[in-house]
Amino acid sequence: MSLKRISLSITAAAGLVAFPGLALAACASSGPRARAAAPAPDDLQEGIALFQQGKFAAAEAALRRAEGPEASAYLAAALAKQHKYADAEAPAKAALEANAVHEVAVAALGESLVGQKKYEEAEARLSAVVAAKPDLPYAYFWRAQAYNGLKKADRMVADYETFLKLAPKAPEAPSVQQLLASFR
Repeated sequence: MSLKRISLSITAAAGLVAFPGLALAACASSGPRARAAAPAPDDLQEGIALFQQGKFAAAEAALRRAEGPEASAYLAAALAKQHKYADAEAPAKAALEANAVHEVAVAALGESLVGQKKYEEAEARLSAVVAAKPDLPYAYFWRAQAYNGLKKADRMVADYETFLKLAPKAPEAPSVQQLLASFR
């Protein structure tokens, strides 16, 4: 199997993953977002639950009614999972303004930028995240995807290896292992 085909398989598999194992507490913060009605107190929790169930369109609807960086992070992730990469970028960046290493927002921004083929920006932003918090596996995963787009195979391999060390049971792990095996 070719490197490009394996990499596409990894990207496709990543698009199906719902950021497993993320149980982050909701933050109370303001964030500008136009809405028709005041949110129900449970829109954030409902949106997160729907996201974790893989119901991304329903999660998007609930999260659009919620406010704050946590809502923005999960909204960005729900949009990215629906391949609405351009729409996902702004809420991911908004969430990262409040918390530069928010795990869901980091993964959503990485997926968004790589999905839009903004590889240089993905590399720069994810490198900043890795420098600030070197134990976020999806920062390495999406930066590896960016490196692949930039044709930087050595860096891609290094980031995938780090990803596997940090998240050996991640759903993408078998595809990443297969890709790395092709380099040996």
